[in-house]
Amino acid sequence: MSCTTCGWVACSDDSPGGHARAHYEETDHPVVAALVSEPPWRWCYVHGRALRG
Repeated sequence: MSCTTCGWVACSDDSPGGHARAHYEETDHPVVAALVSEPPWRWCYVHGRALRG
């Protein structure tokens, strides 16, 4: 996962550390993107849903 605001790279919420969510909680950067995914997708923590494209 990569933060679309600052580019910080973190493990997904499915991983034991859940660092992407922790980054959102610390910074309020709301959207992360999958680093390798086909089709590409993003996740918005504010709305709690996936964003396609």
